[in-house]
Amino acid sequence: MKKNNTRFLMPALIAGAFLTFSCSEDDPDPIVQEGIEKASLIFTEISGEGDFGPHGDHFHGINSATEGESSTIEFDSQGNAVSGGHLHLHPDGVYKVELQAWDYQGNRVEGDFIKDKATADMYKAFLIGGDLIMNPDTDDESGAIFQPREQTYGDDTAVSGQYETTGILGYFTLGESNEGEFMITYVLREFAEADTKATITRTDWNSNDYATRFPGQDVLALEFEIHAEDDHDH
Repeated sequence: MKKNNTRFLMPALIAGAFLTFSCSEDDPDPIVQEGIEKASLIFTEISGEGDFGPHGDHFHGINSATEGESSTIEFDSQGNAVSGGHLHLHPDGVYKVELQAWDYQGNRVEGDFIKDKATADMYKAFLIGGDLIMNPDTDDESGAIFQPREQTYGDDTAVSGQYETTGILGYFTLGESNEGEFMITYVLREFAEADTKATITRTDWNSNDYATRFPGQDVLALEFEIHAEDDHDH
């Protein structure tokens, strides 16, 4: 699996938690890590009845869905997968995707990105790579969807509509049109301007030119491999 050497960058909202670590004399080329020591992505397969499933650029029936098995990918401070980085998914499965992150003091910090609307307006998650067939481009609802779907901010006020969601919590399917193996990067991007977030649609999540279209910096870049096929005898 290809290593991703993109280091974690810590946003200003938790800058007070910054810690700098010196390398030993045995390491002549130190890399200073700041802010986030490790992160995880948790994929939980969900199922439902009736019209549950993909519809265009989003899902129906999420609120009443039933959760099944979960798989966790763990990442180090440079965004490299250290456990679970070769993820097996059902192509037509729908998965809840949750980001968890810890600072160097062992505190959970992913909620800091969505603690209130003013803060969350600066961030959006993307799933980059794979050259995926997007669901709105199919006639049979067999393509990929990633739908960020937080319902409330950390201060308990409501998240209003698709343009306010961030992707700390989201829902994902590859779709049967995307069977195979894919290198994917979960990116949490901090924008240079808060107004940028309101221009991002539900079909922009896999845009390889996101960095030029949405100016700012990547706070997290977590790379992993997805293996998706109907036969899961591994």
